[in-house]
Amino acid sequence: MARTGRPRKEIDKDEFEKLCALQCTKEEICGWFNITDKTLDAFAKREYDMTYSELYALKRGKGKISLRRAQFRLAETNATMAIWLGKQYLGQTDKQITQVQLVEDDPLSIAFKELTNVQ
Repeated sequence: MARTGRPRKEIDKDEFEKLCALQCTKEEICGWFNITDKTLDAFAKREYDMTYSELYALKRGKGKISLRRAQFRLAETNATMAIWLGKQYLGQTDKQITQVQLVEDDPLSIAFKELTNVQ
């Protein structure tokens, strides 16, 4: 039986996966291939047996790895990036410890003690 309707739009799988790795939006991917979101959904189901959302989550991981690799490389020569990565992954902070010395009969010290329950 002959197929009727429009011919199926061809979507290059490698190109699609590269666009996912670049974190392109669904709208951008559709624009790249000149297709509708419904066509992209059908492609994901037909070629990968997944929903578009499942497929995108899987394929964008490669882009995250590439970005992380570039950030770590940059941290070797860029102190700001090294500090940022330390805060993100190592729990490092810019905490500054401030010591306050309370004077026994000072009104501000008395008010501070009452507010903070310091003995």
